[in-house]
Amino acid sequence: MVPELRRAYNAAFTEEAYRAMVAELERDSGVAIDFRISETPIFLPRELADELQRAAWEIFAAVTDPAYLSRAERAIPAGRAVPGDPGEPVFLQVDLALARTAEGEIAPRLIELQAFPSLYGFQWLIARAYQRHFPAVPPDWTPYFSGLDDDTYVECLRDVIVGGAEPEQVVLLEVEPDKQKTKVDFAVTEQLIGLRTVDAARVERRGRGLFYRDSRGEVEIRRIYNRVIFDEVERKGIDLSHIFARDIDAEWVGHPNWFYKISKWSLPHIRSPYCPPCHFVSDLGQPPADLENYVLKPVFSFAGLGVEVDVTAEKLSALKDPEHWILQRKVEYAPVVETPDGRAKVEMRMMFVRQAGEPRLVNSLVRTSKGKMMGVNFNRDRTWIGASVAFHPP
Repeated sequence: MVPELRRAYNAAFTEEAYRAMVAELERDSGVAIDFRISETPIFLPRELADELQRAAWEIFAAVTDPAYLSRAERAIPAGRAVPGDPGEPVFLQVDLALARTAEGEIAPRLIELQAFPSLYGFQWLIARAYQRHFPAVPPDWTPYFSGLDDDTYVECLRDVIVGGAEPEQVVLLEVEPDKQKTKVDFAVTEQLIGLRTVDAARVERRGRGLFYRDSRGEVEIRRIYNRVIFDEVERKGIDLSHIFARDIDAEWVGHPNWFYKISKWSLPHIRSPYCPPCHFVSDLGQPPADLENYVLKPVFSFAGLGVEVDVTAEKLSALKDPEHWILQRKVEYAPVVETPDGRAKVEMRMMFVRQAGEPRLVNSLVRTSKGKMMGVNFNRDRTWIGASVAFHPP
């Protein structure tokens, strides 16, 4: 999107440098990466970087407005509410497509959002790797927002996640973490801020206290950086009621209720030029006549599971729980990144944290695609797609 930088990067690119970068990411994290790394970062012109920030903040404001929050409790399914909700999200992600407008311009359009952590640690590692292995990345360009740099970004994460606790008493809580595709982020986060990654099934409870065991013995948990996704817990039939269903003497860093309260459930409630029309299926009288221009999504799913891009009236009428599905107008992703084997589409995840009670936009995560869907699972036979980073002028 910055033509001179794109041409310079593509001309200087070598497969050897790319393979060396991926090998370095795995060596430095100590973990095999289970998703595809793109051959390229993207370069945002200042005007587009500014508009992405405006869009992200506008969406953030819409879903943290008191009028929205007064309704958001209804998003939590029966029996899923967790005690101890502090009343505000610690993390929030806004997924924006780089889309083609009717006037032919490139502009951000909301795809999804979540008040759940993302790959905050891994994005630090991969940005540094691109800069080391590809000299065409301008050394003064940055992936960060809010005036952060490599060092202050890590300090921000440590302050948000660890706070004043001892790092060994702060756990990144996940289900079977060694089997998760995002395990590389867990490993990098451990290295950066000193917490421990703990399998939720191995957490023990005594009274209101939670404990885990490692080589030093039993350790009490004081803060929980929550990465547990409830639909995975239900799908695997794991009982975690001793953690999630009762009051505990540990502080949630990213309270579980926000997984529901700010999610795809939020999309029909947002009114913004950055947000395409979206409706709960249960609220539809007559389906739109142009269903081919809509996508059907389950409200509570993760990583693209259950999404239908070819919607029909028959599929809508067959839904057993239409209140748990949304119909969202499709966004025309613009093929904005020129690569040696065709142009790639871009989706950017704008990543917020709440630090000392104040929201802060800190980083972004990029996914590039050449297929119908954005996730790397749907682009397995393509190159110059996958997980990446967006650099922009300081």
